[in-house]
Amino acid sequence: MSYSTYIAHLLVLIQLLGIVAAVHAVLTVRTAQGAIAWATSLAFMPLLTLLPYLVFGLRRFDAYIEARRQADQEMHRVAAELDWRPWVDEALAARQSSRYKALKAMSALARMPTLANNRVRLLINGKAAFDAMFEAIGQARKVVLVQFFILRDDALGQRLAQLLLERAANGVEVFVLYDAIGSHALPGRYVEQLRAGGVQVQAFSTGSGAINRFQLNFRNHRKIVVVDGATGFLGGLNVGVEYLGEKPPLSPWRDTHVALRGPAVACLQESFAEDWFWAARALPTLLVPDAFDSDGMLCQVVPSGPADKQETCSLFFVEAIHAASERVWITTPYFIPDEAVAAALRLAVLRGVDVRILLPSRPDHRTVYAVSSLYAQDAVRAGVRVFRYQPGFLHQKVMLVDRDFASVGSANLDNRSFRLNFEATLVTVDEGFASEVESMLLADFEDSVEMGLERSGRLQQLGMRVARLAAPIL
Repeated sequence: MSYSTYIAHLLVLIQLLGIVAAVHAVLTVRTAQGAIAWATSLAFMPLLTLLPYLVFGLRRFDAYIEARRQADQEMHRVAAELDWRPWVDEALAARQSSRYKALKAMSALARMPTLANNRVRLLINGKAAFDAMFEAIGQARKVVLVQFFILRDDALGQRLAQLLLERAANGVEVFVLYDAIGSHALPGRYVEQLRAGGVQVQAFSTGSGAINRFQLNFRNHRKIVVVDGATGFLGGLNVGVEYLGEKPPLSPWRDTHVALRGPAVACLQESFAEDWFWAARALPTLLVPDAFDSDGMLCQVVPSGPADKQETCSLFFVEAIHAASERVWITTPYFIPDEAVAAALRLAVLRGVDVRILLPSRPDHRTVYAVSSLYAQDAVRAGVRVFRYQPGFLHQKVMLVDRDFASVGSANLDNRSFRLNFEATLVTVDEGFASEVESMLLADFEDSVEMGLERSGRLQQLGMRVARLAAPIL
């Protein structure tokens, strides 16, 4: 067979694959605009668009769904050997609360119950957060679960490694999970050091196996630590010295984490266990305390990701914004809302709700910053008050609704968090904790400058709008 014949056959095969992919796009892409764009380009330009579609076009991580099903079956068997009655009691107590309705839809979205009698501590910035996490890990007696999107082999990463190795040497079971893409710079010697010391380590990767080979657009963005099944941590911080504010030009770094005690820690364990099962095909050791405190706040853990039946993260923000009658304050490093969230924000303004968005004034990713700026201007025109944080880079993901609802987690207000990343958010319904979040955010607003309507040149507008075309994958 001649070279030209080989090329012709290859082009025919690519064309046929393009048509198959176009049909797949029509059947699976969730918006009509997206389906039309992908189907047309795949049918008429498969040579240029087939590979990008395999990487960026898929919106459901189907292989993870089957792994989750297997993990849930294994967890049911484990649960039979544990005393879960206190956990069930807290779920029943939550339903009897007058505030339960505020979280009912979120509980259904999350596939996890709202639980009563939790205690949550606000951890402002990296030093407070890592001091608390390291203290808890240092006191571990049985099991430590650690999950981060970014894990670096720097001074902070080595502090964590030495602490985990010390606990493992004392008989504590230690499980460490990191995202393979987020931690692409992590050297093999770091992992080998942990494994040699008895720490179980896995990378969360979506690009293994024939079916998932091209699904590189999905990331595990969760940041979770659980100690002895009793204390949990989650929020916006990764493991690296920049998150301590020690790395110019983005320092000082502004971020928020929370410490959690109570029955809701079991939900953090469940989320970690599903991710670990995908990476290791086995469950980590799970623990449930014998009893919980008799008072505390309502909490809802909301894990979300591309294996969900619904767009959990986007719907979470929509539901929270629609529930507001007085205020919605949101802080996020990346502001690229989808149509549903943008509409919810506009409607809240029309209802007379005090809607504020707090954004960074410095870019860590210039394309994302340009697109975010364009959406910020749209929000200002709609009556949303938008602020730029001045001292350093703002990375926290916090929302405050009315006088008793607050959330802290890993999800940004962008399409990547809405549909492509695995995220974890903690929702609290408690006036006292909401008051603490309010004080924190008021201090942040004091360090910010409110945006007005800006007049930009045509060339700048063109650049921002071209960058906006990449919004679905940012």
